[in-house]
Amino acid sequence: MRLDYARWWWRLAVLLAGALLTLAFAPFGYWPLAIFCPALLMWRWQEATPRQAAALGFCFGVGLFSAGTWWLYISIHTIAAAPLWLTLLLIIAMVSLMAAYYALLGAISAWVLPPGGGWRLLAGLPALWLLDEWCRGWFLSGFPWLSLGYSLVDSPLAGYAPLLGVYGLSGLALWQAGALLAAWRGSSAVRATAVLLSVALWLGGWALGRISWTVPHGAPVPVAILQGAIPQDEKWQLDNLEPTKSRYRALNDQSADARVIVWPESAIPELANLIAPFLAEIQASSRARNADVVMGVVRLGDNGKDYYNSILALTGTGAAFYDKRHLVPYSEFLPVPAFVRQWLRLMNLPYADFTSGSELQPPLLAGGLKLAPTVCYEDGFGSAQLALVRASDALVNVTNDAWFGHSPARYQHLQIARMRALEAGRYLLRAGNDGISAIIGPHGELLATAPEFQPALLRGTVVPMRGLSPYLRLGNWPVLALALLGVAGAWRRRVWTGIRAP
Repeated sequence: MRLDYARWWWRLAVLLAGALLTLAFAPFGYWPLAIFCPALLMWRWQEATPRQAAALGFCFGVGLFSAGTWWLYISIHTIAAAPLWLTLLLIIAMVSLMAAYYALLGAISAWVLPPGGGWRLLAGLPALWLLDEWCRGWFLSGFPWLSLGYSLVDSPLAGYAPLLGVYGLSGLALWQAGALLAAWRGSSAVRATAVLLSVALWLGGWALGRISWTVPHGAPVPVAILQGAIPQDEKWQLDNLEPTKSRYRALNDQSADARVIVWPESAIPELANLIAPFLAEIQASSRARNADVVMGVVRLGDNGKDYYNSILALTGTGAAFYDKRHLVPYSEFLPVPAFVRQWLRLMNLPYADFTSGSELQPPLLAGGLKLAPTVCYEDGFGSAQLALVRASDALVNVTNDAWFGHSPARYQHLQIARMRALEAGRYLLRAGNDGISAIIGPHGELLATAPEFQPALLRGTVVPMRGLSPYLRLGNWPVLALALLGVAGAWRRRVWTGIRAP
């Protein structure tokens, strides 16, 4: 059988384009690739049959998630000590599942959209891709990592984030990718439309970036972020408990002028229930300096059965918990048969799967701030936090990216946190076990960061912010409605012109 070299060449090309797309994200920051790489795939989808488009889309997804999430190997095999064969099996399964979204996108686009023209490039395909990305963010627990919009946090288009959120930015990047093709291959009218709207798009982003959707409504609050830098492969060893407590106690005592002191996720490697005297000591010493402490803890619920990954606020009025709502599959809970669990469970953790917290939890009150909390990867689900953020005047995220070693994962995660601050127009305090600990401003700007992989005390100020950005008011619904209209309009165009599905 003769090998179709052209077909395999283009599959390899789009696979490399998917891999290259990861350079648009942190720590690299070549955000124009978020436009050019999708444009290449859109071009190859022109006139493709559903089967051809699905194959090209799958290759693109394999490239993107192989290059963009290889660091899962570190957390699953190097730190969690899963066997190599099982580690590779899990990563291949995850990459294949994510690539399937792009395969489905390609097939559907070939079925329902015109094979070419302005309606396809400027409406149908960008809108359909956006809906596909949105579904990836919630279906089967969701995996919003590497959503295109995050790569644009330092671009002129970032000005649209408080209006449209991260998915709106994804949609704008995809629209610009379609506009590039339209300006290259479209009719004169389509080319003129693509160029004029592109100019308006970029000028609009520049202008919107100079608008503040929220305003200060209080004095600056001195804050401190503690970074213990305990290596993950040592953290849960029993003989490290007392040294870890001593390190955080010393860092906490050095936060003399702070009103709010933030510790990272599960800072002390023991159940909060079992270290009550230590927590009482920290609360008393902090309150003597008029400081409140916000720390990540692991705790046993009141029923004696459920474990929670939580944030504990120790204040002058007592203690309050926030329990993580969106848990991470294969880490905080294991959606696998019992015979597989013995390989996957983190053998160095002395407790079972976590339980999700209540969907209705109030902000944490500390140092005069109303803090909207998230634990680790939970901050990737921005729309699920809107009610909590509306009731807050600042954000806090505690995390432990030590699971991913010296990889791009920690920078990608910080980029997600910056997007949350930008969408909400609020300051964000981010405490990481070994980094990247940071204070983020209401425009998503990095105001201060701690050095990575070493104990550190990061100081700064946070201003409580009042007001709701359009995105906080409306969420993703306007963007999704526009996307549905775009797909419907392109499909209608196909029907009107009498084009049959391949």
